[in-house]
Order: sequence, then structure tokens, then C-alpha cells
Amino acid sequence: MHEPSHPSGAQGATNIAEYSVSEISGAIKSTLEGTFGRIRVRGEITEFKRYSSGHLYFSLKDEKGKLSSVVWRGSVARLGLKPENGVEVIATGKISAYGERSSYQLVIDRLEYAGEGALLARIEKLRLRLAQEGLFDAQRKRRLPFLPRVIGVVTSAQGAVLHDIRTTIARRFPRDLLVWPVPVQGEGAAERIAEAVAEFDRIDGRSGLPRPDVLIVARGGGSLEDLMAFNDETVLRAVAACRIPLISAVGHETDTTLIDFVSDRRAPTPTAAAEMAVPVRAELEADLAHRMARLSNGLERMLQLSRARLERAAAGLPDLPSLLATARMRLDDRGHRLDMALPALLERRRARLQAACDRLPTPGTIIALKRSGLTLASAGLVRALPHYLRDRRNRVASLRPSAPALLALLREQRARVQGEGGRLESLSPRAVLERGYVLVRDRAGHPLTLAAEVKAGSQVIMTFADGEVAARTERDTQSQQGRLDL
Repeated sequence: MHEPSHPSGAQGATNIAEYSVSEISGAIKSTLEGTFGRIRVRGEITEFKRYSSGHLYFSLKDEKGKLSSVVWRGSVARLGLKPENGVEVIATGKISAYGERSSYQLVIDRLEYAGEGALLARIEKLRLRLAQEGLFDAQRKRRLPFLPRVIGVVTSAQGAVLHDIRTTIARRFPRDLLVWPVPVQGEGAAERIAEAVAEFDRIDGRSGLPRPDVLIVARGGGSLEDLMAFNDETVLRAVAACRIPLISAVGHETDTTLIDFVSDRRAPTPTAAAEMAVPVRAELEADLAHRMARLSNGLERMLQLSRARLERAAAGLPDLPSLLATARMRLDDRGHRLDMALPALLERRRARLQAACDRLPTPGTIIALKRSGLTLASAGLVRALPHYLRDRRNRVASLRPSAPALLALLREQRARVQGEGGRLESLSPRAVLERGYVLVRDRAGHPLTLAAEVKAGSQVIMTFADGEVAARTERDTQSQQGRLDL
């Protein structure tokens, strides 16, 4: 530690040591951190805050004091439990002083449950097991009805919880309440609560007792031991099996029990549960009135727009009486012109026909002209026929040969034809076939001249002098020669 400093001229005035602020801060920091080192502190978590940086800030308190604490972001994953307000823990860490603000805090790197640690550990173990079974899955959550007819309440008949739920529902939107009174703490409370939820779920509405549309399980605040009935597995499984949408409202806003994870909705207080169950009637009426007004205004605007559109369409339409009068006048004019044009057209057609008739010759004249031409043609034929016959006769006489010469010519041509016929007969394939030869062809009619061209099993056609025969070939594998099977 630094030696205390004294102002000049004042050293003999007093024997009280004088320190600077930084010296005192440093001395306190050194004393705290050197004296305590790594310590374990027991207290209840309060003023818990989680900052966006990832650091956790809260205080540990007991009946007589409070200690500021911090968990740095790097130590959050190794804490051992999730810090929450109201949980009594044993924190392990180091005391650290902050001289600039004359404050000190506990830098925590480990948290353990204290006092109620056994209960909390059991609750946490049950929570993990039920979570693995899927009882907390969001897919299981049912939607609350918008306006239930009957609301079932599972709570204590004594206390302010039932009164708060009744007054809240009566104030917001009066509904029928079906209350199942149960003890909410102590021996047998869990079994009674589970039985009440199950009995509500078994109501079918046919026995005169209406089936609730929504359930509220509620109780006031208390210690962890007081709320243990709502951490009981029997209650949790009854809530999970219930087919009626269920709201849990156990304890104060900071209290959390396992029934909050299983229920369809969690309310921070019983009053909030009643508010979740029913809407505000006045707000619904106001909303309906507002919607009705908007609907009326919209309908009025639609009517106005339609009326204006109809008026514009009517203004754009032509004057029908005027159109009819114009059309009637046009029709009368066309009819009058047609009445006048038809006789004139007939007169013109008649005049043109008369002019054409006037230009035509008379039938007698035409017949006389044709008879005159026919007479001239007959006279020319009579004069030309002797000359034509004489000319044809002379040409025939010049072409006629003598009889001996014609006979000699015929003999010569017959001998020539006979010689050519003999030559053709000697070259005829049929003459060759008559000498014992055979013409072999394939199915397409092509001649086969070599044995290599014939495939085993193929069909051939053999032509003899007196007809044709179909055959199938076989090949001798030893002599490589073909054989025909007729």
C-alpha cells in the first residue's frame, strides 16, 4: 500500500492519515479480491436481466443484504442451471471491485440449487423426461375457442382466485361457469386436481351437465413447496390427455410450474386467464358497429359509383326517337326512289331489246342466204367429184403389182419366217427342258446357277418340261453337297 500523502504545512496539525480516491479504491479492491478469492455465496436470484451482448446480470439476496452479480457470456453455457428470479442458489465465483463507481460484484462461473435444490432437481428431471415424450410440443397445443359458452374452472373454493375469475368474466363477457373445487396444495391435492380435469373431459353434455368449451386451472402465488401439486406427474398427464383446451394460471407472473408447459395456454395470473378465455363484449360490439358502419359506407359508395356509371352510360347513348325518325325518313326515300326506278329500268330494258330486235335479220332472209350457199356448194361438189375419182383410180392402178411377182414375194417371206422360227425353237428353254434338264429358281423367281447360292432349308421351284415342282433343300455336311426333298 502506498504511504499516505500529507499536504504541506499540515502534517503536524493531525495524526489522521490522508488518502487519494484512487488509493482507497485500489486498497478496497486489493483487500476484497485478496481476502476472499474464490468463494461460494448462497442467496435468491432477483433483478435478473439478459443483455443482447450475452452477459447475465442479477443480484443475490437474503434477509439482510443483496450482492450484485454477473455471468460473462463465456461462462453462461457452463453455469449448470438456468438462472430465474426467485430461485435460491449457491453461486461460485470471485469478488471483483469496480473503483470508478465504488461498487463491487460477484463474477459467477457456477450455479447450484440451494435449499429447494432437491425439489428443483426432481422437477427438472421430470421436465426433461416429459419433454422427450413430446408432452410439451407446440403441435399438441389446441386453439382456444373465440367465445366459449361454458367455462370450467379447477381451483380452490376459498380464496380470491375464483372471485377474480368470476368478476373478470362478468365484466368482459358474461358466460356460464362450471366450478370444480379442489385443494391446491397439501396432501392429496395433485390427485384431486388430476381427477377434476379428467372428470371435466368425461362430460359429454347428454346428462344435463354442459360440457365446457375451455378449462382454467388456477391458484394464487406461493412458495415452491406450495406449488408442487402443479409439478406432479399425475396432474401433468391428466392435462395432456384432456381434449378440452386448457389454460394454466398458477402462481404469480414470475412463478413457473410444469403445468404451464403441458397446458394449451399459460396465463401469468388467474385474472389474465379469464381475459384469455373470453373477449370484451363492449369491444366486440364496438368492432361490430365499426364494421357495420364501414360496410354501410362501402355499400353507399358502391351505389353512388354505380349510379354515376349508369348516368354516364345513359348520357353516352344516342337519341333513339331521333334515330328511328331518321331511319324512317331514309326508308321512305329509298321506297320512293325504288318506285320510280323500277318502271324506268323496265323501259330501258325494253328499248334495248327492241333495238336488238330491229338489228336482227328476218328468218326468210337467213334461210335464203343459207339455201344460196348450199346450192353453190352442191354445184362445186358435182363438178369436182369426177376429177377426184379419176385421180384415186390412177393412184391405185400405179400401186398394183403383177400376180407372179406377188406370189414369189410371198414364198420368199414364208421361207424366211420358217427359218427364223426354227432358230427360235432351237434356242427355247422349253426345248432344253424336254431334253431332261431342270430350271431351278428361288422363291423370288431368280434362277439359281451355283450350288453355293442355295442355303440349307430354303425353298426352291424346279421347272420341268411339263410343269413346276416346289422343293426344300438339305446340305450334306460331309460332302458339302446339296440335296433336294420334294
